[in-house]
Amino acid sequence: MTSNADSVGQPRPPGRPCPQNAPLRPRVLVLRALGLGDLLAAVPALRALRRGLSGHDIVLAAPGRLAAAAGATGLVDRLLPASAPGRAVPTALDWDGPPPDVAVDLHGNGPESRLLLARLNPRRLYAYADPDGPVWQEDEHERHRWCRLLRWYGLAADPADVSIPRPATRSPAPRAVVVHPGADAVARCWPAERFAAVARELHSAGHRVVVTAGAAEERLAAWVAARAGLPHDAVLGGSRGDVPFDLLTALVAEAHCVVVGDTGLAHLATALGTPSVTLFGPVAPRLWGPPDRARHRVLWHPDADDPPRPGDAHGDRPDERLLRITVDEVLEAVRTLPVTGDGPPPRTGQAAVVRPG
Repeated sequence: MTSNADSVGQPRPPGRPCPQNAPLRPRVLVLRALGLGDLLAAVPALRALRRGLSGHDIVLAAPGRLAAAAGATGLVDRLLPASAPGRAVPTALDWDGPPPDVAVDLHGNGPESRLLLARLNPRRLYAYADPDGPVWQEDEHERHRWCRLLRWYGLAADPADVSIPRPATRSPAPRAVVVHPGADAVARCWPAERFAAVARELHSAGHRVVVTAGAAEERLAAWVAARAGLPHDAVLGGSRGDVPFDLLTALVAEAHCVVVGDTGLAHLATALGTPSVTLFGPVAPRLWGPPDRARHRVLWHPDADDPPRPGDAHGDRPDERLLRITVDEVLEAVRTLPVTGDGPPPRTGQAAVVRPG
């Protein structure tokens, strides 16, 4: 087969064939052309595919900037660059080999994403929006949704199986508190001055604090660090692009804890078993929060009659439920996190959800 994705992080130029002596293996094409948090939320499903279809190569259709993250999961053989604005479905996939043996729609509930894969004529297609397939449930946790899809097709899948390998790279700031003030949408951004207040208090208490910044978030991170009175080297990342994934993973893996909104870095802390405090607003943690493990705290203040998606997760102003979270609450959540070693996350206990009253 010739596909434009030769290996994770190293796409093959279009039209270049596989080496003549390379063994041909059946391929699974997985569509998940979204962000880092979405990729990490799909780890249990990808692990189910790896175990259940062990004789196959797994090709992930996702944005090219996620190549290193996909490789770090240990569950993806090749990345096929694919993306679209926002959370839309790509209009086409640059797949130039024989049809996939299996195509798996982990992107949405169709019909657009399902039809995109169907046009490649896979031998088998695992997807919602199929009259003979499983029924999409709107208010279902993201990890559970995709594991349920695969169980329908006979693959064992555990939504709590979220772990990825720890990196070989060493952390630039071992045992630091990692504060990440950014998010993909303003609706999920807690006010910068509150992040600065948290960072200032933790720094005053003797913690080393690192403020991380994604692409184009350098000014935000620098403002938080300066307002908190942190040293000039406390910011990691910024306008030149995302932090290299191995460095970011090392930082989070060896962190004391992570303080973050409902965004990709929260899922990275979950995947590495790092204690975390995650701030939720427009979407309930029962849909996107960490597994029920004692080392995570989630803060959320809905109204009594709020549905699981009471706000616009991609809105242009901070969600009112997010604004109800106070600096003191976050500091108390950090103080009550368990002190953990380098071992695997405990499988008992529950993530504490803080609600009003």
